[in-house]
Amino acid sequence: MNVKVRLTLMNFMQFFIWGSWLITIGVYWFQNKGWSGAEFGAIFSTMGISAIFMPAITGIIADRFINAEKLYGTMHILGALVLFCLPLVDNPGTFFWVILLNMIFYMPTLSLSITVAYSALKSSGKDVVRDYPPIRIWGTIGFIAALWAVSLSGNEASSNQFYIASAVSLCLGIYSFTLPKCPPLANKVDTKSFVDALGLRAFTLFKQRKFAVFFLFSMFLGAALQLTNAYGDTFLHDFKNVPAYKDLLAVKYPAIIMSISQISETLFILAIPFFLRKFGIKYVMLFSMLAWVLRFGFFAFADPAGGLWMIILSCIIYGMAFDFFNISGSLFVETQIDAKIRGSAQGLFMMMVNGFGALFGSFTSGLIIEKFFTLPDQSKDWQNIWITFASYTLVLAVIFPFIFKYKHNKAELSAIEAMSH
Repeated sequence: MNVKVRLTLMNFMQFFIWGSWLITIGVYWFQNKGWSGAEFGAIFSTMGISAIFMPAITGIIADRFINAEKLYGTMHILGALVLFCLPLVDNPGTFFWVILLNMIFYMPTLSLSITVAYSALKSSGKDVVRDYPPIRIWGTIGFIAALWAVSLSGNEASSNQFYIASAVSLCLGIYSFTLPKCPPLANKVDTKSFVDALGLRAFTLFKQRKFAVFFLFSMFLGAALQLTNAYGDTFLHDFKNVPAYKDLLAVKYPAIIMSISQISETLFILAIPFFLRKFGIKYVMLFSMLAWVLRFGFFAFADPAGGLWMIILSCIIYGMAFDFFNISGSLFVETQIDAKIRGSAQGLFMMMVNGFGALFGSFTSGLIIEKFFTLPDQSKDWQNIWITFASYTLVLAVIFPFIFKYKHNKAELSAIEAMSH
């Protein structure tokens, strides 16, 4: 197989694992186990906790000690073992620690998969800005395939979703050892400073205003992503309590409706090379922030009947909101940063988005919803929740252009890509 096909298969399995349980774990928690909502809130925090330190640590290891593809495979094999054990857990406290262990193994594979893909593409003379997005599409397709497979097979409330994820994780772990070699490059650095010796060079990027602002706003946008993951499906589920809506398609199969968001991703991923070259990372990230405003704004006034079109449009806009900061951000890091710290820099980006961003979004939104938008009967004031989220991203969009001082240079981008080949 050529390198593009091999990386396509890697991306498909990478996100099939996550899609097998991420959206449906709530159904398993409440309907299968009957555990409380308060305890469930901690489950989504495991992504943020693990992403704060694991991507950065594994990035440093990949930069200095172990081939990235081997480390990537090892993480997936260990994750497969944990996922296989998850259905055996019979109390929510233990479940939290086991799912945290799984995320400790899984979260770093998100940035490691990018490092492996970029390295393989460059080694074969490909252009990462042009050639990576069509490969990454298959990760989103994998997520959709897993979500539909679990939902349509009736396993949303079943422990089978974890066995499916475990089997694919094991296959990907073994397959990873056949991927193109991605050896450490940082050990070629001549300087022997304390920072270099510990592999912490990527963290010095915060000294540069451009990168400091970029990483800070990546964290804020990571919080917006967490708001969607945590509350989107629950928002639609709550319409079951309204007799006029309970038998509608969007209420009976909310996971299927929400998967339109991932389908939209496949379209916007293909648009990334054009937008990134035409406008540069500053405006691409601004477009993402405005898309988040619309994503939350449409939810605020939607319902599963006459307002179904707003739910669908919100899901379509999600593709731009997610891709234009997540995938474009990783490409920006790749083209602007020395290859010798590629792994740790991607890990740092992932740490800000899925680590600090996820925790900030999870805990802050939980407190705000509990204090201001939970009614006496414990139902939620969803309209004002979504308006609050939309206002948050609108503030980001207004501030960002004034403090992110980066001038797009097409010639510079082309020169960097040529040097990286």
